[in-house]
Amino acid sequence: MSLKITDWAAEDRPREKLIQKGTSSLSDAELLGILISSGTRDKSAVDLGRELLSMANNNLNTLGKLAIADLRKLHGIGPARAVTIAAALELGRRRKLAEVQETIQIKCSKDVADIFQPLLSDLAHEEFWILYLNRSNKVINKMKLSQGGISGTVTDVRIVMKKAVEYLASGIILCHNHPSGNLNPSEADTKITQKIKEAGSFMDIQLLDHLIISDKDYYSFADNGTI
Repeated sequence: MSLKITDWAAEDRPREKLIQKGTSSLSDAELLGILISSGTRDKSAVDLGRELLSMANNNLNTLGKLAIADLRKLHGIGPARAVTIAAALELGRRRKLAEVQETIQIKCSKDVADIFQPLLSDLAHEEFWILYLNRSNKVINKMKLSQGGISGTVTDVRIVMKKAVEYLASGIILCHNHPSGNLNPSEADTKITQKIKEAGSFMDIQLLDHLIISDKDYYSFADNGTI
């Protein structure tokens, strides 16, 4: 039987440790333990945190992809705790996104990846996004064009061009994710890239790149000379 957190030495309790030594001094399991607040009769909150991490192969990115129903499969995690954990992980994702909002000029494919990784890397379904740029390659706007299932999404070229005209964009960059982690462009990815490139050429709107995002990396059509 595990000791309750209240039975630990004060300096070893997660909350006290955070106050005294800062957030970086805590392990992932201890941080999750604070969110969980209290354990069951036979295990501490930190024990529950360790079990949660184990469910996600000790990977916080994987944990962030779990649905509420998945979190609740663990004995000791009820609806309230599952929602608290999901909310905290979402806040972390949004913080990452906020950190890249200052990237207003696109100079390379990594600048694009820095914008979209926080948005797309944790998703279990595909989403297709567009960046609209001015002549200085500064971002005018970004837009989610469509959302699909695990293996695909539908893209309407007319909407892409209509919005480009509305924003007076000189360039566009496409981006979508592959939840499978496979970064190789599909035949559909290549076709839609060419269709949008051709449509843009008639309107003097340049397709600068198309990125495919996974949870750890990205593929750039421009970097690979396939655009």
